[in-house]
Amino acid sequence: MNILLPTDFSENSWNAIAYALDFFENITCNFYVLHVNRIENLVVGDSVYIPTHEEIENNYIKPSKKKLKDLLRKISLRANHNKQHKFYTLSDYGFFIESIRKHVEEKKIDMIIMGTKGASGLKEYIIGSNSGEVIKKVKCTTLVVPEHARYSKIKEIAFPTDFSLSYDINTLQPFANLLNKVKASLRIIHIQKKDTVLNTDQHTNKDVLQDYFEDFKPSFHFLTNKKVEDAIQCFVESRDISLIVMVAKNLNYFQSIFFHSKVEKITYHTHIPFLVLHE
Repeated sequence: MNILLPTDFSENSWNAIAYALDFFENITCNFYVLHVNRIENLVVGDSVYIPTHEEIENNYIKPSKKKLKDLLRKISLRANHNKQHKFYTLSDYGFFIESIRKHVEEKKIDMIIMGTKGASGLKEYIIGSNSGEVIKKVKCTTLVVPEHARYSKIKEIAFPTDFSLSYDINTLQPFANLLNKVKASLRIIHIQKKDTVLNTDQHTNKDVLQDYFEDFKPSFHFLTNKKVEDAIQCFVESRDISLIVMVAKNLNYFQSIFFHSKVEKITYHTHIPFLVLHE
């Protein structure tokens, strides 16, 4: 597997790297640790200052290469000479999303793993802007690791869906591969605002999921709650959920789970990683 680990050298991003090393401990992986120097921050007032190639090299690339080298040392101590893991560093400058897209394509990345800082206050976003942008704008399976998530054996995986979208089998493939590796129980959750019966399309899509995941013996759970995030919170609290999986094209439906929360009691986003699947 080829895995991209974007880093800004923060505690969050280190936590995501540590999680990735444990998560893929027994799997052969190439890890690409990427730092993007954001030259887009050099807009001064109405004018844009474009640094010279030499300035970029001296002020951005060299310092970040040194930091990457130090990080690699820290990783190799943490990885404990795992022969199945190879590490490469990438230093880039420019626009964050463009850089991620470029490396995903060039390095044939299977998964992006990145950290995020959860909501610490009422107005904080659940997912930081970087992670939020990546899951919305980069078509690559992405694992978002919250700041307090620590890897432990994955026992149960929650897959929330409204059954209104038909799922492309290719989209679900990385998820099936994961289930094969971790041997976790799959909980497919349908959340609705009021008691309503599924329509014909929803029944069809439910049957597709049931057939596709048949070998994993999924269980289906129907929850009624005005707020999607409250329903997820109750479900997570009542079980041993260690991963939440979603399909990116359903993100509009799950806006409340990902992008905002004014409820203090929502804790899943500080401890439980999200895996976002793309078409």
